[in-house]
Amino acid sequence: MSGLFAAEGGYQEFVLKGGEWAVLWLSAASAILAIAVGFYLARLVMAADEGTPKMKEIALAIQEGALAYLKRQFKTIIMILVPLAIIVFITSKAISHETASGAIVHDLSFGQAGLWRTLAFILGCAASGFTGYIGMTLATRGNVRTAAAALTGSMPDALTVAFRTGGVAGMFTVGLGLSGATAIIMIFQNTSSVILVGFGFGGSLLALFLRVGGGIFTKAADVGADLVGKVEAGIPEDDPRNPATIADNVGDNVGDCAGMAADLFESYEVTLVASIILGVAAFNSIGLNPAMGLVFPLAARAIGVIASIFGVFAVKAKPDETDALKPINKGFLVAGVLTLAGTLALSLTYVGNDKGVAGEGVKLMSGAGWRVFGAVAVGLLLAQLVSRLTEYYTATHHGPVKEIAESAETGPATAILSGTAFGLESSVYAVLAIAIAIGVALALGGGNLTFSLYLVALCGMGMLATTGVIVSEDTFGPVSDNAAGIAEMSGEFHGEPQKIMVALDAVGNTTKAVTKGFAIGSAVIAAVALFASFIETAGAELLIKAENLADGVFKAPELAINVADPKIFIGLLIGGSVPFLFSALSIRAVGRTAGVVVQEVRRQFADGMIMAGTKKPEYGPVIDICTEASLRELATPALLAVLTPVIVGFGIGWQALGGFLAAVILTGQLMANYLSNAGGAWDNAKKYIEDGNHGGKGSEPYKAAVIA
Repeated sequence: MSGLFAAEGGYQEFVLKGGEWAVLWLSAASAILAIAVGFYLARLVMAADEGTPKMKEIALAIQEGALAYLKRQFKTIIMILVPLAIIVFITSKAISHETASGAIVHDLSFGQAGLWRTLAFILGCAASGFTGYIGMTLATRGNVRTAAAALTGSMPDALTVAFRTGGVAGMFTVGLGLSGATAIIMIFQNTSSVILVGFGFGGSLLALFLRVGGGIFTKAADVGADLVGKVEAGIPEDDPRNPATIADNVGDNVGDCAGMAADLFESYEVTLVASIILGVAAFNSIGLNPAMGLVFPLAARAIGVIASIFGVFAVKAKPDETDALKPINKGFLVAGVLTLAGTLALSLTYVGNDKGVAGEGVKLMSGAGWRVFGAVAVGLLLAQLVSRLTEYYTATHHGPVKEIAESAETGPATAILSGTAFGLESSVYAVLAIAIAIGVALALGGGNLTFSLYLVALCGMGMLATTGVIVSEDTFGPVSDNAAGIAEMSGEFHGEPQKIMVALDAVGNTTKAVTKGFAIGSAVIAAVALFASFIETAGAELLIKAENLADGVFKAPELAINVADPKIFIGLLIGGSVPFLFSALSIRAVGRTAGVVVQEVRRQFADGMIMAGTKKPEYGPVIDICTEASLRELATPALLAVLTPVIVGFGIGWQALGGFLAAVILTGQLMANYLSNAGGAWDNAKKYIEDGNHGGKGSEPYKAAVIA
């Protein structure tokens, strides 16, 4: 059983020749270019005007609060990561292979495998953490510059500053992710899949901690600020008299910038790792050079990096344009089209030129270049579909948000019911879209199961091919939200500048929901591919030999996961329940923390001096409450996600673990889409009413939408 936790894959038989080394060096160069562009974008953002002294003062308070939180969070995470790093080491195993002559060659001893995999785990944690840190750092500086650009009355300028701020996080995400994977393959070559698992696990784990901790902080501050400020005191969002307003803006950065950037880094890396792990076996099964299966995902990622750079710079609004979502969608489309064209050229000239060699149990497959291109193209199309689907359910100009706003006229209960219904509905369509994409990828495999699973992994990789733009979109959300907050707190925005800020804020809510959809969908597809790797590892532990390369060990009766087996069904039941318990723990943590925030804000409002203007609010206590509570509440849901599969695997068996993982993939995807889209729709229903619909700010429907 322990071997199943040790590593997916093992020694892989291939030889890196001149063409493969050229691809690896080009991948490394594109990763370095992305990081260089990230620094260049940071310089452009920092060179922009910061606005008035009052705006600078507010921005500094947000910067200090966000940085203080992140420092404390990293200290907490390190204490959790140390024992997990030890577990990564002790669950490693020696890597060896048998030569054609029957001799056993020891590639990595237990100590070497454990050491390198643990170092890769730490590197993955560091890369994920740095991505979140750099994203948050630039966001807390780009927010005031976005507001300053809007103060001039120019929506295009404000959009450019905000999106380029996000572009910094986007470039570091793809640069660090691609450089890490490329370096590991260059150094470890035939044993790289084992080390890559450590790198991917590190990125995933830190993303989990940043996302959960940041999410608790941001929603607790948001709920506390809105309930007392908007509903009880009747003051607008981000009013400087609200003691929770700075904490609310800090939360946008630590949750939606640092947390989400790390989350997307994790999805980006996991889809890449899944493709690399399956690549060698897949190309062996169709008689092509196995090294191609390993390096093709890296080459495709490099193309996506270059396309993302063009996509970020393509986001420019026309002078008379008022809808910021159009230029953002244009940039995403530019990146997608360039990726599609580049991947087509790569597939036909690199993979398509290998004629292959048929051998024992190997059936040559025609059109392999077109097939790998098709899988990436399906992923890109799925990304566009998820984007439009999420936009439909969360944007202010579409029916669902308008219907939620209308339902708020009869109170918060009907607004909650309406939002819940649309959130549940959206998750079904998202699952169907992913299921169709996986089905198409499998069909492209031509009946070769091993190759088909590789194509599924490429589909997930294609979905995040333009991650540089996707992360930019995500970070744009909290930057525009913060900019609107700074504008409101400064009291210096009226007329056109105020309209620009409100419009950018609403678009930011939509882009945040869209990028969550990308992260969820791609992670599901990667999980399906890695599930295949899990079965392969089980086969290796049980010493099961594949009858042929096309089917691998997947059709071996000993590896069948039969849900009629009570033990496996127990695993299914436990796995299906984990996302619900995880959500419950997180929401309960938000509720408890928000309750304390509400009490603190009420305490400060109690004497009436803040509302009378004779006393300034104290912002520090609310920030401290959210910081302490989020770090205290972080461990339980995070450890639930990490330890439950270990307990099921060792306690019940590896087949029960297979059932557990299958159930987690399904219910986790449904819950994630529901929560993300319902939340985005409720938030934008509030924005829609703020724009003057259904009575506008201060009306009963507005209060109902705030509560929802």
